[in-house]
Amino acid sequence: MKKMPQVLIVEDEPAIAELIAVNLRHNGLQPIWAEDGDSAQREIDAVLPDVILLDWMLPGQSGLALARKWRADGRTKAVPIIMLTARGDEPDKVAGLDAGADDYITKPFSTQELLARIRAVLRRRAPEQVNDSVAQGDLVLDAGTHRVTYQGRALKIGPTEFKLLHFFMKHAERVHSRAQLLDKVWGDHVFIEERTVDVHVKRLREALGAAGVMVETVRGAGYRFTSQPPALMQA
Repeated sequence: MKKMPQVLIVEDEPAIAELIAVNLRHNGLQPIWAEDGDSAQREIDAVLPDVILLDWMLPGQSGLALARKWRADGRTKAVPIIMLTARGDEPDKVAGLDAGADDYITKPFSTQELLARIRAVLRRRAPEQVNDSVAQGDLVLDAGTHRVTYQGRALKIGPTEFKLLHFFMKHAERVHSRAQLLDKVWGDHVFIEERTVDVHVKRLREALGAAGVMVETVRGAGYRFTSQPPALMQA
């Protein structure tokens, strides 16, 4: 029997949590409810969920703080996080994505939209089917072992950033728009904003360190990966 994906709902309002839980059950998902960060951590320690629906405003630790905490933990860093919040302004969305959220949904939201976003992050979490290796200059990516090295040194790259880097390196020297990257890397960009790409490119550059200059911004067009950026050629 196929295991139902488990969705941890971290929400302090019981009525909202119950409404979400009922709809998840009706659509083949297994909801688990936690009303604050401490109870959510206990649930995660017991069973690692497939997706976390995380409310921004919580008693005790905020959703933002919890997202940062779980992204920094090796056990939970790959679990998709969807932020639930009444904050709809772009700076708040960017803050949520910067904290490690994979997606963002503003209250009030429709059940169908929430389910679509959950299905989208579950699809993106599916195992990478391409197990090849690719090298550009001193940067080497091995999809089979999920390792990235630069000048022989191992780099720590998050799962989404790894997929983004893999695509960049396989299509070096080409300019890709944000929409193209969403389509090729995320696979289903119907419910994901193009601003998400900027956040993940920023994270990728930070993870690459000195090699981050290989990911170039092309003003008005998008991004390009090059193995010979000016900063490296002058070094």
